[in-house]
Amino acid sequence: MLDVLTVEKDHGPRMEELPIEFVERKGAGHPDTICDRAAEELSVALSRYYMEHYGRILHHNVDKCVLVGGQAHAVFGGGEVLEPMYLLLVGRASTEAFENGTKAVPLGTMVQSVTKGWMRETLRNLDVDSHIIVDCRIRPGSMDLVNNYHASKEVLRSNDTSFAVAFAPLSETEELVQRAEQLLNAPDFKREFPAVGEDVKVMGLRRGNVIRLTIAAAFVSKLVKSPQEYMEIKEQVRGRVLDESLKHTQREVQVDVNAADDPDKGVYYITVTGLSAEQGDDGQVGRGNRVNGLITPFRPMTLEAAAGKNPTSHVGKIYQVAARRIADEMVKASPDVEQVYCYMLSQIGRPVDRPQSVHLKVFGPIQEDRARRLATPIVQETLEAIPHLWEGFLEKKYRLY
Repeated sequence: MLDVLTVEKDHGPRMEELPIEFVERKGAGHPDTICDRAAEELSVALSRYYMEHYGRILHHNVDKCVLVGGQAHAVFGGGEVLEPMYLLLVGRASTEAFENGTKAVPLGTMVQSVTKGWMRETLRNLDVDSHIIVDCRIRPGSMDLVNNYHASKEVLRSNDTSFAVAFAPLSETEELVQRAEQLLNAPDFKREFPAVGEDVKVMGLRRGNVIRLTIAAAFVSKLVKSPQEYMEIKEQVRGRVLDESLKHTQREVQVDVNAADDPDKGVYYITVTGLSAEQGDDGQVGRGNRVNGLITPFRPMTLEAAAGKNPTSHVGKIYQVAARRIADEMVKASPDVEQVYCYMLSQIGRPVDRPQSVHLKVFGPIQEDRARRLATPIVQETLEAIPHLWEGFLEKKYRLY
């Protein structure tokens, strides 16, 4: 029996049985999501560079990023960006390595090429050369944390004392919110509705058996000729989301798109770039989606931001993926496990595959001792796999925001 594992039978109502539920998802072009992706893409690039040149991932945590909004003038049929957005990446990273001689890591060049590269692919109407300034202030880490990181060449030490939380399965409302954003930012949808930008946010409210989805979608001004065309496209978008949602629920679904529009005052959600950050909003790592892609205030959550953290030793990243695996596998293991919450706690300096605690709350008609028997091999296998999870991070196998 794992000495770190505790299992608790929870007799409270499951999420689907609660009278009300809020769920949020911020899409690919939301300012906070842009920051999360910028941090994670840089961590992946750094890790790959370290592996290629030194055979191992060196110390780094580039998990701080802020996006400062610009100024723009959007009009139907056109518009221009007046002042560019500003993206600043901040963190700690090994900028020189001494294996096989001193060699400087080309961090500044890497930041520019990596960040602008994925932005070109993802943000269709953003001119990365004129609409945004990309900057970095990344410095070497402190001696104590670097020494802790390099203290073991086998299983690395945890570089922080922090906790992770995961749950399974997703509720119906959570599924609908996720599906709605993924629909609106899918390549096929963009080909059909190019006027819909990447900055999409979906807020779900379930009250009893009625689910309302409130969608904010930045339209691209140059691709919409008039207010009349804008309203027509908006209604088509609403209809598409409603039709897709009704395929996955028997509950009543209501959909509102760009609810702040005020046609009588000439107010419409149009942007030059398809991003609210061109003028209306700013962004920051950790303020957006949790690692399951959602913001769920009715569920246990952690404020830990996974994006940009070191994939080999930072438990704020690793444990969140591990906890999700445990919760998912528990639900798959028995139909009597109707809902699971998984909590994991690290301690700085301990081997990363030896948490202080793994605690499960199990809902459903299963007995507590049987739940413990189901959980033991699942937790054991997950902990044994932790030293190899970094490979999946570099392959971008795990959702982190």
